[in-house]
Amino acid sequence: MVDMTVLILTKNESKNIEDCIKTVQGFVKRIVVIDSNSTDDTVTIAKRLGADVYIHKFENYARQFNWGIDNTNITTKWTLRLDADERLTPELCKELEFLMLLHDMDDVNGITMEAWFYFLGKCIKHGGSKKRKLMVFKTGVGRIEDRKMDEHTILSAGRSISTKEKFLHYDFRNLDYFIAKMNWYATREMQDYYSYLECKVKEELQDKHIVKTRKKKFGFYYKFPIFFRSWMLFIYYYFFKLGFLDGKEGFVYHYMYQRWYRCLVDAKIYEQRLTNKPFEETGDLKA
Repeated sequence: MVDMTVLILTKNESKNIEDCIKTVQGFVKRIVVIDSNSTDDTVTIAKRLGADVYIHKFENYARQFNWGIDNTNITTKWTLRLDADERLTPELCKELEFLMLLHDMDDVNGITMEAWFYFLGKCIKHGGSKKRKLMVFKTGVGRIEDRKMDEHTILSAGRSISTKEKFLHYDFRNLDYFIAKMNWYATREMQDYYSYLECKVKEELQDKHIVKTRKKKFGFYYKFPIFFRSWMLFIYYYFFKLGFLDGKEGFVYHYMYQRWYRCLVDAKIYEQRLTNKPFEETGDLKA
């Protein structure tokens, strides 16, 4: 068992939380769940599996996670950021244990991992880079950057390394939930876009890969004409990045994410230009 606390944010995650917790049971010393007033059995299941559960009103992901860091008495050497729809594999746990021991006393303060992403029950292997984030950090030197969307862990000191093994990401319940979530994300993406234009977002990431991706999004993608750019993105990922090799599931995912979702973001950007209404806090996703 490694000297680590895992921090999991939940809202109506009864379908996911048990499998999530079971992948870290026996690996980490402590499991902490920060729940934002679930109305299903999430809290009951988490407590039954030995997690310490805290209830806290959701503002956004970054503030919720940082509240957990500050208010749950984490005393372990390392902290793991894990979502309820994510799973660690035995191979990944073994690699993490080795890396944590190897870098226990040096300036490596964070560990970045990539995901195998599952959609409609199939692992999407083509069409671009997988979800990537800094998920493990030495307690006290890691926090989530305070932004509306695409928030990542930042280190106050030291550097990060990457694992070879990947975690599993089951970011799909059904199409109704997926569409509702994309709509929720699109509002926050629009707000993040305007924050960028107003220079309210500070880049503090050490991960050069993520910084490069953001520069492409804000410095390149958003330079193309509104609405046209979502078609361009779909064609690039589906055809040039070989997304079509994942069959029907690949088509649905890339069309819904690269084309439909990005077009929805543009529509909300366009609506904001027309109305110029003050931003309202969108709260958490209603499951």
